[in-house]
Amino acid sequence: MQSLDRFSEPALFILISLAEGEKHGYAIMEDIEQQYHKKLSPGTLYGAISRMEKLELIEAMPLQNRRKPYKITSTGKAYLEESLKELEQVTTLGRRRLGLL
Repeated sequence: MQSLDRFSEPALFILISLAEGEKHGYAIMEDIEQQYHKKLSPGTLYGAISRMEKLELIEAMPLQNRRKPYKITSTGKAYLEESLKELEQVTTLGRRRLGLL
């Protein structure tokens, strides 16, 4: 599978947001801003969504009230799980080296 260049922060946030359930673009942006205090521009959001659709990590659902919701795919869930494991390993090593563990 083609990668997202070691996993971009916006892509990670989008997958985490969609792991909770289907959302349209604006709802994804709001969720990320509320949960992580990160504001994604529409260009950043939709650029990441486009790349993630091509990699089959997410898929568009039928329009609902002129909004296009997206959902995470089984490939996206597996990719998110693996990415979170990698991040956990990095975090553990960093905490250990800082003497926090």
